[in-house]
Amino acid sequence: MSTQPAPTAPGTTHHPRKDRPVTLTHRRAAGGVAALTLTGLAVGLAAAPTAVGAPEAPTASAFLAPYYTALDLTGDQQVTTDDLAVVAEGLGLTADDEGWKDVALADTDGDGVLTVADLAAVSQRIVYDDGPFELVEASVVDMQAAMNAGVTTSVEITQEYLDRIAAYDRTLVDTGAGGRPLASIITTSDVALDAAKQADAVRAEQGMTSMLLGVPVTVKDNYDTKDMPTTGGCGCWDDNQTSTDAAMVGGLRADGAVLLAKASLDEFAFGFESQFSSYQAAGSATFVASPYATSRTAGGSSGGTGAAISANLAGIGFGTDTGGSIRVPSSYNQLVGVRPTVGLASRDGIIPLALSQDTGGPMTRSVTDAAVALDAVVGVDPADPVTSRQEGEVPASYTQYLDADALDGARIGYVPSMIGTNRTTTRLWAETRATLESLGATVVEVTPPTSYSTVLPNGFASVLSEGSGSTNEFKHDLDEYVANHLAPEVEARTLSGIVDSGRYVPARRSTYVSRGAITEATYQAWAGPEGTHTKVLAEGKTLVTQMLDGADLDALVYPSGNPYGTIGTNLRLSPNTGLPAVSVPMGQATAADATITGAGVNLELLGRDFAEGPLLGLAFALEQATQARTSPALYGPLG
Repeated sequence: MSTQPAPTAPGTTHHPRKDRPVTLTHRRAAGGVAALTLTGLAVGLAAAPTAVGAPEAPTASAFLAPYYTALDLTGDQQVTTDDLAVVAEGLGLTADDEGWKDVALADTDGDGVLTVADLAAVSQRIVYDDGPFELVEASVVDMQAAMNAGVTTSVEITQEYLDRIAAYDRTLVDTGAGGRPLASIITTSDVALDAAKQADAVRAEQGMTSMLLGVPVTVKDNYDTKDMPTTGGCGCWDDNQTSTDAAMVGGLRADGAVLLAKASLDEFAFGFESQFSSYQAAGSATFVASPYATSRTAGGSSGGTGAAISANLAGIGFGTDTGGSIRVPSSYNQLVGVRPTVGLASRDGIIPLALSQDTGGPMTRSVTDAAVALDAVVGVDPADPVTSRQEGEVPASYTQYLDADALDGARIGYVPSMIGTNRTTTRLWAETRATLESLGATVVEVTPPTSYSTVLPNGFASVLSEGSGSTNEFKHDLDEYVANHLAPEVEARTLSGIVDSGRYVPARRSTYVSRGAITEATYQAWAGPEGTHTKVLAEGKTLVTQMLDGADLDALVYPSGNPYGTIGTNLRLSPNTGLPAVSVPMGQATAADATITGAGVNLELLGRDFAEGPLLGLAFALEQATQARTSPALYGPLG
């Protein structure tokens, strides 16, 4: 384990997936190299995924888009050279010949004869690319294709990410006014290369067992990891070496991912600026910087994950979201961020802020990577009873929804007041609306209800105005984490103990004192079974679902924020209903906007309970049409 030194500078089922072919475009970041361009599937390959309970030991097909699995002839749930050998041996067979049933799937043109054209078509379904490999902006598919071809290995990829962290994270790269180091990583793993070596051995013996095999991952430093301390961003918990992994981390390891590093965060995930005190002297704290303009914040509270993934310091990342902590840094750092339905992924082993609204999810450079990452972490966990809600709601793979035509025929709603008045945001929304419509979507202006019930007297506005659970829940939920997970070596085991330690972000003292004074009676009146907050969240989900149903909408959309800022109460909609949201880049501010040139703004798509798949499909279609993400120029390939 290597810690980073402080820098010197501071629900209703609706609209099943349409029966269309999946379209994935896979191209290398470097120019002039081999590419796999996936333009469609044979008839019948795009059937809607079947909802199933989360399997305890998912097979490889759970982590591969149908394009890569549908022509498997050998039963290993992926297309490999063994399948090509079967096709080659069967060349010339016709539908009338004995043995046709064993190769009929490979008759991709449906002419009843197995030809060289069919062999070529099947060969395109192998995750394999022997062209040059560039790590910067590489997707999970890029990495797997290069590793399968022997162009690179997990050890080499892991080492390059470690080299990038060493070169970039605590170094002043931005020499402009107010420039500062990223400070996106708190700890790197001493055993990451061992895990990568093991992943390479698995690939050599068994082939690609999952789309995460050998892929380096960074998680926010509030996820327990048995090989790195979990500080929560607080110096008071520098010694919190847990003996177990968080449930979601266990899912990543089970799929062969390499746990590379722990990302910085706003201390105990409280705010949107990502200020932390881990491994610093008492009274000291550090802000995480945006890789696009390091004088600006990376957002929070998952700002370290946002900055690290955007600057290509890891393959994929994970954050947590209570009131916006995945979606804010995703917008600031031009990433795809998924806030899942509360109950889709276990929170066990994650330092809580407010369990009524807490959820963990992926932060990635592409929608495909987000879908692959989400596949690894879903599942029912007795340690987090709310996950029992997902039974029968989880598809075999979220990658099955990735359809460049997903917006064709979709109905997308928006509430005008949620667009705001920022010149960049309103311009990008107008452009995005035009794109949505050009892709076949109907964009519908929605008038939300202004009254609803005694719990929501102002209807939709009451949903948006409900406060975060962190005020009344943090002490109660933190005490449970301390009792079940905190390492015995840690001395600061209560909020008052944290204050007494002096090892915390100085500006947080009053917050910890006030949160520490919350009584159990106050907690129960707020978050208990009959608590006021509990009732708002339940009725809020019903109200917004009725809005979606009433207008026959596939999603409700709104900006995740403004350039390096939030927008009204937009971020409250998902946590105050428990409904899932996917945030995807819309574009950047221009000089003509007179806001913050180059700053990113994301569009957020909100859907019904456990509708992550359809939302990812819609986001994928928008992403493929706009290619809105840009890579931070300051953090290019190492020389």
